[in-house]
Amino acid sequence: MPRKTTYTPPAVEFLSILDEDGQVDAKLEPKLPQDFLRRLHDAMLLARRFDERMLSLQRQGRIGTFAPVKGQEAAQVGAAAVLSEQDWVVPSFRETAALVWRGLPLEGVLLYNAGYNEGGRVPDGQNFLPPSVPVGSQMLHAAGLAYGGKLKKSGAIVLTFFGDGATSEGDFHEALNFASVLACPVIFLCQNNHYAISMPRAKQTSSRTLAQKAIAYEMPCLQVDGNDVLAVYVAAKEAAERARAENRPTLIECVTYRLSVHTTVDDPSKYRSEEEVKTWERRDPLSRFQTYLRNLGMLAEKDVEAAEEAVSARIKTALHAWEDRMASLTDPAVMFEHLYASKPPALKEQQDRFVQEWSTRGEGARHG
Repeated sequence: MPRKTTYTPPAVEFLSILDEDGQVDAKLEPKLPQDFLRRLHDAMLLARRFDERMLSLQRQGRIGTFAPVKGQEAAQVGAAAVLSEQDWVVPSFRETAALVWRGLPLEGVLLYNAGYNEGGRVPDGQNFLPPSVPVGSQMLHAAGLAYGGKLKKSGAIVLTFFGDGATSEGDFHEALNFASVLACPVIFLCQNNHYAISMPRAKQTSSRTLAQKAIAYEMPCLQVDGNDVLAVYVAAKEAAERARAENRPTLIECVTYRLSVHTTVDDPSKYRSEEEVKTWERRDPLSRFQTYLRNLGMLAEKDVEAAEEAVSARIKTALHAWEDRMASLTDPAVMFEHLYASKPPALKEQQDRFVQEWSTRGEGARHG
């Protein structure tokens, strides 16, 4: 029998609408309303300034380690902006910008990163899951959530975030496989920030693109300039429409870069050069978008100053609310709450023993 070609994989497209200087490709420009463009800008600015404030708080020892979002605001806000209220977001642990866009209070983010379980609580009426720290595990949750919504005919779609390192995990392949076989309305959005913790992307996968991994699962895919909020928005909107109309999943690879550290216990100088960072600073998603808005005539210097003042005031209010909330949380037994609707007997027994032991300890021991 002769050898023959049984399958020719499709090409992987790359989408970019704003170039590094903030100049728009008029043929691809999505023509979004001005009030919506301003919302995108203000959300990205809030994410950037809140990130900087949290880094300061961590260095002061007031919150624990966290994963900064600096440089990846466009990939998160642009994608989350295509969802309706009934849709779901399933995050990893770096999606501060996406979750704040979806309604997570800033004080909740601070509380979570200060080590309080209460900070991980999803506000009533909000459709997103708490942060998932294990690499890639949330993608299976997203596929299952989308499949459940399909069976219930809820009309909701699911957007899940993960990094480039997660595409080397088994959970990624299992999630894509089942999402494709079961026709789940889910968007898999990879933020390729070039490092899986400190491992360069080229040392953890040999794929020329990460988007092409979807081809094996007969899934539509696209590579996007992840620092271009317009391109991310357009790609995510196409994927959302496909999910709603056809129950088909999509993999989007946002090519971006983390301008800060992996987490606050990381020292990126050990594995990347200053020259590399400076190259990506010139592609900063926030400054590019501001240039675009200035060219539209809708962002003068006074508008930027007003937006900065509004963001600063919102962060200041959140800090006060966070401190008040921490002061009210004096019962350590609360660690046993929020896990089950109906507490299992074994957990209730642990809680009772803890409360008894705690009540017998002196004040000095409690603080010592």
